[in-house]
Amino acid sequence: MSDTDWTDRIVGARMTLDQEFSSRIAESRFSNQQWSLIMTATELEIEHADDPERARIVANTDKVDQIMPELENVDQGMGAMGGPGAGGGSGSGAGNASGSGGGLVDSIKGALGLGGDGGSGQGAKREAAERLTQEYADELQSKLESNGKWESIREIAAEN
Repeated sequence: MSDTDWTDRIVGARMTLDQEFSSRIAESRFSNQQWSLIMTATELEIEHADDPERARIVANTDKVDQIMPELENVDQGMGAMGGPGAGGGSGSGAGNASGSGGGLVDSIKGALGLGGDGGSGQGAKREAAERLTQEYADELQSKLESNGKWESIREIAAEN
């Protein structure tokens, strides 16, 4: 069996979760397009698959650094098209009130060098991506557990 066999078996659960998770993305600092890029660079893995008590889905974000510059390009392209612009994913502005960052004020602060992170915000954006992808992985595992599929998925992963 290949390593992707278990991921092939959860496509339906992921599609459902993607729809449910869209409100969480709207509240985040990422646009839908940015989130798609982040998830393309993220690999879901089952850690400790051979141990039913410790097994869990984790988001491997090692490749996210490679797409970080492209996240900025997506921001700039959306701003030019009248989209939410830098980091805003909700369109309503509600997501930025939660303290998750992004938005017009943070963009202006960043452009003026007042962002507080001493740089372009890549580190903070990367950390936010890591937290959100792991939140997604946790929700996926919870969904698989609640519909009775987790144990069989874990066993398939353990066989690999």
